[in-house]
Amino acid sequence: MATARLDYVAPWWTYWLHNFPHYNFFFQSVDNTFKPEETSYQQSLIFLACVSAVGLGLSLLVLAVYLVCLCCCCKDIDENTKRPKTCCVTWAAVITGLIICSAVGVGFYGNSETNDGVYQLTYSLYNANHTLDGINNLVAGSLGNVETGLKQHLERLDEIFSTRSDYLQALRFMQLMVNNVNRELTALPDINKANVDLAAISDQTAFIEYYRWLAYLLLLILDLFICLALCLGLAKQSRWLFITIMAFIVLSVILSWASLGAATATAVGTSDFCVSPDKFIVNQTKDLISADVAHYYLFCSPNLPNPFQQSLTICQRSLTTMQIQIQGLLQFSVPIFPTAERDLLGIQRLLNSTEFNLHQLTALLDCRGLHKDYLDALMGVCYDGVEGLLYLSLFSLLAACAFSVMLCAIIRVWTLMGSRDKEYDDIDEEDPFNPQAQRISYNPRRSNIPSFCSYTSSFGSQASLHPPPQSASNAVPPPEYMNQSMLFGGSPRYENVPLIGRGSPPPSYSPSMRTAYLSMPDAQIRHFGTDYQV
Repeated sequence: MATARLDYVAPWWTYWLHNFPHYNFFFQSVDNTFKPEETSYQQSLIFLACVSAVGLGLSLLVLAVYLVCLCCCCKDIDENTKRPKTCCVTWAAVITGLIICSAVGVGFYGNSETNDGVYQLTYSLYNANHTLDGINNLVAGSLGNVETGLKQHLERLDEIFSTRSDYLQALRFMQLMVNNVNRELTALPDINKANVDLAAISDQTAFIEYYRWLAYLLLLILDLFICLALCLGLAKQSRWLFITIMAFIVLSVILSWASLGAATATAVGTSDFCVSPDKFIVNQTKDLISADVAHYYLFCSPNLPNPFQQSLTICQRSLTTMQIQIQGLLQFSVPIFPTAERDLLGIQRLLNSTEFNLHQLTALLDCRGLHKDYLDALMGVCYDGVEGLLYLSLFSLLAACAFSVMLCAIIRVWTLMGSRDKEYDDIDEEDPFNPQAQRISYNPRRSNIPSFCSYTSSFGSQASLHPPPQSASNAVPPPEYMNQSMLFGGSPRYENVPLIGRGSPPPSYSPSMRTAYLSMPDAQIRHFGTDYQV
C-alpha cells in the first residue's frame, strides 16, 4: 500500500488496475508488487497484453460465422424479391461510424493526456538530474579547493614561517581544519552514478514516448480516413473502394486489439508502481545511497533529520575557524613576513569560494527541491499518464468492436449490390420501365408519322383516322411499334418504346384517347390489333 501522507495519494484507478490478476505463462498467480527485473512479473504483464489476442480471435470468429450465415441466407432469399431492404444496413454503418468518431475523440484526448504525463515525468527527471549535477559539481569544486589550492599555499607558508613556531602552530591547526573539511565532503554520498542513471532513464523515456505518441496519432488518422472513405463508398457504390476500405478496416482492427493489449499492460504495470513507489525506489537505490538518505528525500518530513546536516555543520565551522586564523596571520605576520601576504590572501579567496559553494550545496541538499520533482513525476505518471492509458484502452476497444460491425455491414452492402446488379441484368433493354430505355437515341424520321390523337383532334371524324396513302415502293406495312406510336400522338417519348408482345403493363390513356378509340370502326380496330382494347 502507498504511504499515507498528504502530498501524494495514489488515485483510485491505480488501485483498481493494481488488483488485476497477475498470471505467468504457466497460469500461476504472481505477486502484483512492482518488480520489473523479475521474470515472473514480466510474464504477468505479457500475459495481460496477450489477452487482447483473444479478443482479436473472437472478432475473426464472429466475422466468419456472419459470413457463413450470410451465404446460407442468400440461398433462401425469394427470387421474386425485387429490391432488398437496405435501411438496417445503412443505419448500422452510420451508427458504427459515429461510434468510431467518438472513439477517435477519446483516443486523441487519451493520447494527449498520456503525453502530458510522460512529459511531466521527463521534465521532473531532468530537473532532478540538474540538481544532482549541481551537487556533484559543488562537491568536486570544494574538494579541489581544499585538496589542491590550500595544500600548496600552506606548504609555501610553512617554509616562510619556519623560524616562527607560533605561526607554524597556526598553520598546523589550519591543516587540521582542512583535513576535517576534506573528510566530511568525501563522506557525502557519491551520487554521480545516480545522476548518470537518472539522465539515461529520462532520455530513454522521452525517446519511447515520442514514437508511442506518433504511432497512436497515425492510428487515429487511419480511423478517420476509414470513416471518410466509407461515406464516399456508400455514396458512390464503388466495389474497388469497398475492397480498399475492407482491407484498411482489417488492418485497423488488428492494430486496435494490439494497442489495447499494450495500453492495458502498461497501465497495470504503472499502477503497480504508483501504489507503492517509495518501496521500489528504496530498493533500487540501496546500492547507491543509504536508506536514511532515500527516506529523507522521498518523504521530506520535518520529523526526519537531515542526514547531511552534521557534515555540513562541521565543514562550515572548519571554514569559519580557518577564516579567523587567516585574519590573525594577515594582521600580525605580514609586517614581519611581507612575502607571506600573497599566500595568505590566496587562502582567503579559496576559503571564501569554498564557503560560497558550501552554502549552495546546503540549499541543493535540502529535501524540498528534489522532493518536489519527485512529486511532480508521480503526479504526471500516476494521474495524467495512467488516466490517458485508460482512455486509449477505451478507444482501442470501441474502435475494434465498431470496425468489426462495420466490416459486417460493408459485406452486407456488397451482397446487396450484387443482387441489385443481377436484377438489372434480368431486365430487357427494351423494357420501357428500364432506365436505360430512356437513353435510346431519338429518331427524327419517326416523328413525322401522324398520330392517332392528332387526326382526331384536327378533323374530328372517323374518316380522318386512316393513315395517308403510301407509294408503291413503300407498300410494306409498318411494324407494330409504329402503329403503336400513332396511338401516342407521335411523341418521341413513346415512339421508341415497344410494348406489343411484351409483358410490361400498357400506359394510361386519357379520356379523349379512349373516346376516339371507341369511335373507330371494326376495320381499324382489326388493323391496330386487340392489344389496346379497353
